[in-house]
Amino acid sequence: MTTPLPRDPIADARRNWEDKGWFTEAGPMAAITAIMRTQQILLARVEGILKPLGLTFARYELLALLSFTRSGRLPMNKASALLQVHPTSVTNAVDRLEKAGLVARTPHPTDGRTTLIELTAKGRSLARSATAALNSEVFSQSGFSSEDVDHMIRILADFRRSAGDFSG
Repeated sequence: MTTPLPRDPIADARRNWEDKGWFTEAGPMAAITAIMRTQQILLARVEGILKPLGLTFARYELLALLSFTRSGRLPMNKASALLQVHPTSVTNAVDRLEKAGLVARTPHPTDGRTTLIELTAKGRSLARSATAALNSEVFSQSGFSSEDVDHMIRILADFRRSAGDFSG
């Protein structure tokens, strides 16, 4: 962790925007920049837990997703849709997870065009231990109050819905 700055640089940036006469844009710029900086901080915390386990967040998400299914397997295209990432990203993650013995590709029993990603016992165990570590060291100590979490979830879901991320 770096030494904290004496002032909030995002607040300074907002003042600079306002000094240029960009009053309407200043608040949204500061909010978007704050969200992006917050994402960097949280991702560093998450990756600090996952890296010693040999995982990136993207690979962890795939393992966790598979661990939540009844059968421990999903079609690759469904995993891509649920994770909201390009199929190439899923293929890359599966390649690395498969090489580590955490998942296996299997043919779909009724659709020859579809490949299933299946969690191995080793992958299930790692997903369980990674989730426990994240719950203990990151998610339960997020730095946000319960009320703030509820507000953020609502605000960000509203934004994502209006951006076309989901319709429900």
